[in-house]
Amino acid sequence: MVIVLILASGAAWESSVLGLLGREPGVVVLRRCVDVPDLLAAASAGQADAAVVALEAPGLDQAAIDQLRRFQVRPLAVVPTGPADEHRLRAARLGIAAVVPDDRLDELPAALQATDATADADTVVPDPLADEPPPPPGGGRVVAVWGAAGAPGRTTVAVAVAAELAARGRRTTLVDADPYGGAVAQQLGILDEVSGLLAAARLAAGGMLEPRFGSVQRAVGEHLTVVTGLPRPDRWVEVRAGAVEHLLEVAAAHGDVVVDTGFSLESDPAGELGSRPPRNQMTLAALGQADEVVVVGSADPVGLSRLARGLVEVREVTAGAPVRVVVNRMRSSLGWSEKDIAGMVEGFSRLAGLHFLPDDRPTVDRALVAGRTPAEVGDSPLGRAVGELVDAVAPASMPVRSGRGAGRRVRPRRGGRAHRP
Repeated sequence: MVIVLILASGAAWESSVLGLLGREPGVVVLRRCVDVPDLLAAASAGQADAAVVALEAPGLDQAAIDQLRRFQVRPLAVVPTGPADEHRLRAARLGIAAVVPDDRLDELPAALQATDATADADTVVPDPLADEPPPPPGGGRVVAVWGAAGAPGRTTVAVAVAAELAARGRRTTLVDADPYGGAVAQQLGILDEVSGLLAAARLAAGGMLEPRFGSVQRAVGEHLTVVTGLPRPDRWVEVRAGAVEHLLEVAAAHGDVVVDTGFSLESDPAGELGSRPPRNQMTLAALGQADEVVVVGSADPVGLSRLARGLVEVREVTAGAPVRVVVNRMRSSLGWSEKDIAGMVEGFSRLAGLHFLPDDRPTVDRALVAGRTPAEVGDSPLGRAVGELVDAVAPASMPVRSGRGAGRRVRPRRGGRAHRP
């Protein structure tokens, strides 16, 4: 049996191929893909054996074909009728050895079921850190980074914390779980056409995430890997309920996990009653799975007001996890001290700790322009402050709460039904 993906990009042969393969007993069409990113995301699920593609598909290049082969998906091109050598040469430049002219489509089933001599046995993406020593018994901890609306610096803090953990020799996975469009990949300069999060969601749905966890990560350091986020905000509907929880459990079995979440904690009763998942279930799931929550707020008056309200709200969805506050972008021009801010914040919630990060724009800018973490651009005030934060978040012994994610019930919010992360 050969499982096939099709990317025709509007080519006239698509309907004929679908009919032909639908009658072939040894071939199953798994998905008609709308574009190259959709094709690569479907291939990353590990269920397909071959891909029938149009050479004219926008974005189909050698890198995309190499990515298909990494997931053990054999590419086969349907080419226009014409000089055979011309089309074969073009396909060969992309790395496609098998071609079928569009006037000889009857040869396609046999070509799909033929052995691909160019496929290598080791093209499956391995765990980028497979040679790391095993984590301590019980696995690593899950640290969720959350903050209210207004860009308080959630992603910057999540990246910095994950990089600092990795710099200390801890196996660390950074997961971008922002349902409004993550920025971790862009911040770290990762050019990846396949969303690690969407690939993980598909693998989780098929029960294959644990053995293929390595295929959804990108290594960005000796001890750090990244599960990239949504390529577009509208694709949050593809992450079904339970996918994020399963991803975090699998990642925690390999080491520590830092999750960059979205800003909203609102429930979506309409989504719960329908077939689509609630949009904010990714954020709620991450907070429900977390062993510790880091809440980020900016040091200005608007940011502190949002932080105070957010601390009340986040308590309802953390299932008792310790909450640690990070006041970001501290600067003398605001006219108040850390003691002043502590008095404003600590009265709203019992905190596991309160930390301050300086408004170190030069360090952040150097890291962003270079696509690197703050820890990689050298010693800096921000780096030293993040080090102190990680000293508190990740002491030598970090206990993992037993029964992570089991039987937790979160109280309903603003008219919505209760969530079970």
